[in-house]
Amino acid sequence: MNKTNAMRMLDAAKIPYQILEYEVDESDLSGMHIAKTLGFPPEQMFKTLVAKGDKTGYLVFCIPVNEEIDLRRAAVLTGNKKIEMVHVKDLLALTGYIRGGVSPIGMKKKFPTYVAETARNFSEITVSSGKRGAQLLLNSAVLLRFLEAKVGDFTQK
Repeated sequence: MNKTNAMRMLDAAKIPYQILEYEVDESDLSGMHIAKTLGFPPEQMFKTLVAKGDKTGYLVFCIPVNEEIDLRRAAVLTGNKKIEMVHVKDLLALTGYIRGGVSPIGMKKKFPTYVAETARNFSEITVSSGKRGAQLLLNSAVLLRFLEAKVGDFTQK
């Protein structure tokens, strides 16, 4: 497998990770489908969402694949009045990644990153490798430090 920017950055920081490869199903790029395909607990597999706050600009959120973001709670947490999701067509130019392969690691520019507090419930979590067909399994505490992520409760229950 060719290394992604996320993998290269983890390698440079000497952060260990495991690659979990899966067959890409273009008809279903959802995290729930990937969790089922890999036989991995969905609450331990995190998807990366990109949004824009009215005051702070672009923001990155990582949440379990079986949850949805609560935009009102995310706005309060980040000091915004309003947050809107970035349109899929804008992801590549903004992050360097395509839908289904957006990683919180190694975007074109470093944006403030927020991770759902449930990440702390697990010693390891997965995030996208930066391309479809592979997830990165790594220590959750190490990932939070590496991303300089803020942790909070901003998902819908």
